[in-house]
Amino acid sequence: MTSNAMHPFRNPKPCLSLFHHLFRFRITPTTNSPYPTIPSNHFSTDSSTTYPTTTKTTTSVSIDAGSSNRKPISLWPGMFHSPAIYALWEARSSVFENPVLSNGPSVLKTPSRSRTCIFYNFSEDHMLREQYRNPWNHIRMGKLVEDFDALAGTVAFKHCSNEDGTARPLLLVTASVDKMVLKKPIHIEADLTIVGAVSWVGRSSMEIQLELTQSAQGNPNISSSPALVANFTFVARDSATGKAAPINQISPESEQERLLWEEAEERNKFRKRMKQEQKHGESEDPARLKALLAEGRIFCDMPALANRDSVLMKDTCLQNSFICQPQQRNIHGRIFGGFLMRRAFELAFSTAYAFAGAAPHFLEVDHVDFFKPVDVGNFLRLKSCVLYTELDNIAEPLVNVEVVAHVTKPEHRSSEVSNRFYFTFGVDPVAIKNGLRLLHVVPATEEEARKVLERMDAENLSLVKKDGNLNVVKENKCTEKTNL
Repeated sequence: MTSNAMHPFRNPKPCLSLFHHLFRFRITPTTNSPYPTIPSNHFSTDSSTTYPTTTKTTTSVSIDAGSSNRKPISLWPGMFHSPAIYALWEARSSVFENPVLSNGPSVLKTPSRSRTCIFYNFSEDHMLREQYRNPWNHIRMGKLVEDFDALAGTVAFKHCSNEDGTARPLLLVTASVDKMVLKKPIHIEADLTIVGAVSWVGRSSMEIQLELTQSAQGNPNISSSPALVANFTFVARDSATGKAAPINQISPESEQERLLWEEAEERNKFRKRMKQEQKHGESEDPARLKALLAEGRIFCDMPALANRDSVLMKDTCLQNSFICQPQQRNIHGRIFGGFLMRRAFELAFSTAYAFAGAAPHFLEVDHVDFFKPVDVGNFLRLKSCVLYTELDNIAEPLVNVEVVAHVTKPEHRSSEVSNRFYFTFGVDPVAIKNGLRLLHVVPATEEEARKVLERMDAENLSLVKKDGNLNVVKENKCTEKTNL
């Protein structure tokens, strides 16, 4: 025999009566538009508690990440849950309101014309802070990476717009992202700002540099220097033919802008040289290949004698699959590159977590190329594995994770690689002090071994300016520990 006291959730009516006020929304239509809009104080409760999300998108270039002002519903891609992307769609809405039917002549623009910043009021806006908080009360790096791509797209869109602010009919596509290295921890309680501007322009491509800084607000652990710097490359395509289209050129004004242009020019030359070298192929190092495969072959042929401190690469794999929904599309109807990067990051983090046995912390994402566009309705499969671990510094071991995105089309019995992502994570130093040990990851096939060697060589190369010239140097990733 049971009673309601023993099962308090059996009768839902009392529970609903306690919370019904949380689900009331007020929608007020405008007089000049047939579409409903949601006022900025639409989150209201009976307790008179209001959480306003004000907009700072004025004639200046500052955009408040908490903005929830709505354009007519027909102009929005769907119910995106990132307030930053809400604000960025607001900034790009002129493509729908003032369409232009011809490209028109290109113009010379300064970087300041496209410079845009997003302000995250984490210190006061707890609703915004909750969207970017992870289970360990740190920042969700995947969401910030997603916002980076959206902001870079907005900057590219502004640079390619006409003088009157209307959009030219161009398809702007994320082509690549340079290595992103987290230089210091990002704190969830402190306000932060992301600033982006065009730093270099070719005939049909451009590079956008973004910087993330945090406000110290009296906290001695936070400095004003950038915590994260990223360079996104966008290419322009004619919306009718799909061919490369010329874009507005750039005219640097300050000495700093000229230096950024020169560095971006050198990076582009360096990437072209690397692509040429990869095309012709490089001679393999048989000794390194043999050494990598030695332990893997013991695992395969004599598993009882295998090193207990090692694990096969195939045993570290994780994967997930999903259908690309229209809510993730950009203004051109294709899936946001930032959305793909966030999903890849989250899978990589899960892979490193399951492998290490302790929550990892993000250190860097290596150069990313976008090989194939991803459209709404595509069936996307993400496959990840730990490529190798770096255990030279026992106190600060590193985990290197690969994520490969496949666009799968069952109707056509086809599967193509759209992206390859490479992430580096550190491991909680407290767990290491408490005796946590990471295993060596060993390849079992020549294909896996070649992939490891390729990534090791690529990870160790970085362009650094010295004596006025950019040089290829080996970079140390274990500089400062941070969080997810």
